[in-house]
Amino acid sequence: ILIHTPEGRELLLAGQKSGIVWAFDPAKKGEIVWQARVGQGGINGGVQWGMATDGQRVFAAVSDVKRIRQTNPADPRRSILDPNVGGGLTALRVADGKEEWHVAATPCPEGAPSGCSPSQPGAVTEIPGVVFATSTDGHLRAHSTEDGKLLWEFNTMREFDTVNGVKGRGGSIDGPGVVVVNGTVFV
Repeated sequence: ILIHTPEGRELLLAGQKSGIVWAFDPAKKGEIVWQARVGQGGINGGVQWGMATDGQRVFAAVSDVKRIRQTNPADPRRSILDPNVGGGLTALRVADGKEEWHVAATPCPEGAPSGCSPSQPGAVTEIPGVVFATSTDGHLRAHSTEDGKLLWEFNTMREFDTVNGVKGRGGSIDGPGVVVVNGTVFV
């Protein structure tokens, strides 16, 4: 993300799978201005698909999935995703990288399908006052940009009636963030 700070400084903000968010100064050949850890990082961890900013804060969601040994002898997978570990949404001050708030991911509910994970690898989307984060557990959550408070959530892990009558089914959300147009959220 290329941003102009209120002081007139240009910064390039980048999130990394290592779990670190960076601020670089493009006018000084990419000199590091600050760096902040927002997740554990790793092969399937850290910031994966993108961050958002409101000009004062940068918002980063992380995956940070954890794999656990499979205990079901009928399941051929050697490991599954831990339903209690992963995810999180953090707001950092653009000026200095200090954490303003952090919201831990909500663990998968009891009885969730095998392989459910609270990880949040998808890109986040910001509109004035709201930052949207998605999760591989199928949830879309809207948080206040001021303090991270949960404003509302929607579980896509269900069947949907479609305009052509063919049943649709929601599920894990990874990759692109939501799109907001004229007050409607598209996921």
